[in-house]
Amino acid sequence: MNLSLNTNLADGYTSNSQIARILTENWVLNNSYCPSCGDLPLKEFENNRPVADFYCSKCKEEFELKSKSGKISNTITDGAYSSMIERINSDNNPNFFFLTYTKHWTVNDFLIIPKQFFTTEIIIKRPPLAETARRAGWIGCNIDISKVADAGKVFLVKNATIVNQDLVRETFNKTLFLRTKSKDVKGWILDTLKCVDSINKEVFSLDEMYQFEENLKLKYPHNNFIRDKLRQQLQILRDKGIIEFIGRGKYKKI
Repeated sequence: MNLSLNTNLADGYTSNSQIARILTENWVLNNSYCPSCGDLPLKEFENNRPVADFYCSKCKEEFELKSKSGKISNTITDGAYSSMIERINSDNNPNFFFLTYTKHWTVNDFLIIPKQFFTTEIIIKRPPLAETARRAGWIGCNIDISKVADAGKVFLVKNATIVNQDLVRETFNKTLFLRTKSKDVKGWILDTLKCVDSINKEVFSLDEMYQFEENLKLKYPHNNFIRDKLRQQLQILRDKGIIEFIGRGKYKKI
């Protein structure tokens, strides 16, 4: 994997956004692989396709690319709010690649957020454009990746360091089971994952998980068995190899 973008492709272009799009898309085509099956190269969809930019010809995973200059941030600008919500709730929403590059046109971070981690909660509606704007009233959105569980942030490149491909595939495929779950079941698992992430220790206890009981009660006001539900989700995460049960009410992050 070559972390340098091919700046020769920028000849003849003056728009920074257009240059960035051309260089980053070309980089993905020539350097990335499918994080699910490992196949390479990825294929490019026809231009202006509304759903995705790339696909894997072997396992049929689809990917959309978002890129920006500088360090990766919690907030990533996206397109129309209504379209994004519609896509998240559909069966053909893609996985998202996020790529950041330096002022010297080298890749700093390249990660994928699998589509099963996209929920309406991480999509933030922006204010409508002013009446004086060309698209008056148009409402865009931002993607808040701080609300995505750590298990849903799969780095292929992190801080300009290439991550082992076997580890990428293992991490990506470990949460594919979420795609078969109902919206309610998946929501509980994702919320439990975020609770686990909030505990800044490798080993944590069931009592520490119970500290999130009141917050979860606000989200699930009709559930009177929050603690039972948490234990159930921890068992699922244990069975899927995302956490490890080490005994006496204690768990270890993997």
